[in-house]
Amino acid sequence: MEATSIMEQSFDVDQLNYEIFSLLENKFLFGSGYSNDFQIGKCNILDKTLLEKVNQMDAGKVRVLSIDGGGSTDGILAAKSLVCLEECLCRKYGNPDARIADFFDAAAGSGVGGVLAALLFTKGKEGRPIYKATEALQFLIKNRRKLVPSSSKGLFCRGVFRSSKVDKIFRRTFGESTLKDTMKPVLIPCYDLSTRAPFLFSRADALETDSYDFKMSEVCAATSADPTAVGSFEMSSLDKQTKIVAVDGGLAMNNPTAAAITHVLNNKQEFPFCDSVEDLLVVSLGNGLANSGCQDFTISPANFVKIGGEGASDMVDEAVSMAFGGVRASNYVRIQANGFNIVPRKSSNSSGIGKKLLEIAEEMLAQKNVESVLFKGKKVAENTNADKLELFAGALIKEHERRKSSVFPTVMFKQSSPRTSSATISTISSC
Repeated sequence: MEATSIMEQSFDVDQLNYEIFSLLENKFLFGSGYSNDFQIGKCNILDKTLLEKVNQMDAGKVRVLSIDGGGSTDGILAAKSLVCLEECLCRKYGNPDARIADFFDAAAGSGVGGVLAALLFTKGKEGRPIYKATEALQFLIKNRRKLVPSSSKGLFCRGVFRSSKVDKIFRRTFGESTLKDTMKPVLIPCYDLSTRAPFLFSRADALETDSYDFKMSEVCAATSADPTAVGSFEMSSLDKQTKIVAVDGGLAMNNPTAAAITHVLNNKQEFPFCDSVEDLLVVSLGNGLANSGCQDFTISPANFVKIGGEGASDMVDEAVSMAFGGVRASNYVRIQANGFNIVPRKSSNSSGIGKKLLEIAEEMLAQKNVESVLFKGKKVAENTNADKLELFAGALIKEHERRKSSVFPTVMFKQSSPRTSSATISTISSC
């Protein structure tokens, strides 16, 4: 009986392998295009029983990166966290040229976090990311005063000159690249004043139609348009059909983790076997909470926007933590810190402020921050933020290595012909 059972299991696996590869060969490798039939609940080619077999096997985990808006460190904490994570990945994987984008399947970023996501996931030369994590950090430090307006001038002057300078920086950095030119699915929010609703720039949508494809330089300008200093940023899609009057993505979703998770779980075209949070590995990067005991806090629109953003980010983290439940410790990590008096933005010593913020970010990575616990409120974490990144880097690499020998496609990234709207599915990605 035992021998018979083993033979039956072997036959099932062989049959599954045959059907999977037949599907891939017919639908993707020989240019038959993509069909919505390959979705749970709409299966003509693969029936539900077959999909259930795939899910029972190890289809792997989808790796998601989420980056908050500016916070009390103007994005420096998240950027420094990414440097720490990329260094861990390079060291553990044994490849000094490894990049953040190699080890994540989707990225979301809001405000300055959206700028970071764009820098790390937009294709540059030879299809590699245009920036390393260290270069993205230096980009923020160098351009911090332009990206985060000073309060030492009038609103009109700040808005006009900041907008012009920032637009030029983004155009020089991203050139003619659009959402289609990102390496992996990317989500970057803004708030659209014309519809009075959040708008999510999405690579998946851009691959479907030019009406949702935007230049990356304008996406970054939109998600970082501070309404208290710059006002709105008007932009249009490549075909001019979609027009947006954008302000800071942090107003809509300062912490885009929930949006990223929802996108992955519902995007069956690119993540066909991802059904629950148990199928995810999520890294969520905060940007520091202002010291609640700070005596020099001033009442201003900018500070109230920051308070609202920090509060919303904390609530999203708690909700996501509860959603992960028993797998929270292994599948979700949140990097956040607080308790420091941040240097005022209006100081004229820009390089000194950047250096100070970098020192603060390094101290924050050494913190053991407070995290949510299912049905138990909150507690101080056992590991420092840096330790958590080190441990999670191992999980990301393990999934990366698993895919090299797996017959099942954990991710199936959509691709399109350059500057066209006809989307197809790429061959299985091992990244």
